[in-house]
Amino acid sequence: MSDVAMTDVLRILRSSDPTSAVLQGSEAACSAGELVQRCEQLASLLARQGIRSLGLYADNGIDWVITDLSCQQARILLVPIPTFFSGSQISHLITQCGFDAILTDNPSRLAGLVTMDVEPLGMLPGSSLFLLRMGAQGLPLRVPQGTGKITFTSGSTGLPKGVCLSNAQQLAQANTLRDCVNLHAPRHLCVLPLSTLLENIAGVYAPLLASGTILLPSLEEIGFHGSELRHPARLMQAITRLQPESLILVPQLLLVLVAAVKQGWQPPASLKFIAVGGSKVSAELLATATAVGLPVFEGYGLSECCSVVSLNSMRSCLPGSCGMPLPGLQIAVRDGEIVVQGNAMLGYLGEPEGWYPSEIATGDIGHIDAQGYLHVSGRKKNLIISSLGRNISPEWVESELLVNPQLAEAVLVGDARPYCAALISLRDRSMSLAALEQWIDVVNSKLPDYARVKRYFLLEVPLAAREGLITANGRPRREAINLALSEQIEFMYEDGALANYA
Repeated sequence: MSDVAMTDVLRILRSSDPTSAVLQGSEAACSAGELVQRCEQLASLLARQGIRSLGLYADNGIDWVITDLSCQQARILLVPIPTFFSGSQISHLITQCGFDAILTDNPSRLAGLVTMDVEPLGMLPGSSLFLLRMGAQGLPLRVPQGTGKITFTSGSTGLPKGVCLSNAQQLAQANTLRDCVNLHAPRHLCVLPLSTLLENIAGVYAPLLASGTILLPSLEEIGFHGSELRHPARLMQAITRLQPESLILVPQLLLVLVAAVKQGWQPPASLKFIAVGGSKVSAELLATATAVGLPVFEGYGLSECCSVVSLNSMRSCLPGSCGMPLPGLQIAVRDGEIVVQGNAMLGYLGEPEGWYPSEIATGDIGHIDAQGYLHVSGRKKNLIISSLGRNISPEWVESELLVNPQLAEAVLVGDARPYCAALISLRDRSMSLAALEQWIDVVNSKLPDYARVKRYFLLEVPLAAREGLITANGRPRREAINLALSEQIEFMYEDGALANYA
């Protein structure tokens, strides 16, 4: 594939009605004609500055999309910097990339974190972003040929890892998703950070290719602080006000929407497609969401495969599965592990020995049924093997516990132990211990004896409020949790522990 193909996004915009609104931010809108003009202006400015690689550290908004498309047009390597990363993660990312400059709406945040000297070049016309010149600092940028974007995964240990992708393969994935979702001129509300590859490709490129409108409120406006949704009501209000047709959610956000509906919130009739992914989703939660009128479709993907790998759609849907593989992708299961061929990443930043892989061993365990639908049960490396020799996928049990909207977090432990236990935090502090234990009993009644939760520890401080324990899409960093909460975990395996209720 040629990187020239990525200009198809702007080509479609140029052929659109120039007055049609394609981006709608918190305080302004941008028409197709304005978007093309501003992309050309920024691309020209960056080229004149001699910038070949650019970091982007900014909130969701119109400027984020303009920067992304401008870099594609000017063939500048773009590195989105997640605003939810910790200071140490941002410093690590910047050191690893050694890019020429950073565009940011928050230069003071970077100045307080990065030890490198930065030279502010002034605010760009018509933009809320500042351009910070980095100079020859950081490590030399070692990337595979053709890299157009480096997207950073959170990493199970907290150190972000750079996945290198070409612009052409991003477009190919977006075109495929546009056809799979099959919504003409959709109104898509970006709920996840745009630095998340899934929202970037499926929430911006795909709708633009379908002549759609992208709704881009700031993350604070819809209730987020970092990666944590602290004010759920703001999200419901935004959905009601903006009337989107499509959303992309992680399971925890779907749980919030389901709870809101049960408490009287009425989802707008405009909603037609809610994609859910990022971690395992309970079949019961999906069924409940559908029953309360939320059009949910589960999918599966990873950055190393350029985001989405499989997806249920309005044309082909099997609830409880992760959908059919996208056209052009081949999925095999080897020794229980899902392996994907087609549109694989170019490689990891700074790791030339693994560049240009022909396939991606995902590290996820699952199977493909007789109809061709993919089913994912959990992470291979997360597999708990009890002291009795039983294999347990923690995501399976956790997803069942989290069907109850009063639970905010649940992390299963029990590797090399005689039984499973869980670290739990509550969303609703009014829930009594008796009610919690009754719910755990309900979940246990559906599980085989070796996977049942025998003890639990109720966390006063949620995992999400502690640095480095939860990824941006809500997945627990298990090694970090085991280390940080070792005393609490050991307590659950002491004889006579107060947490024992079974």
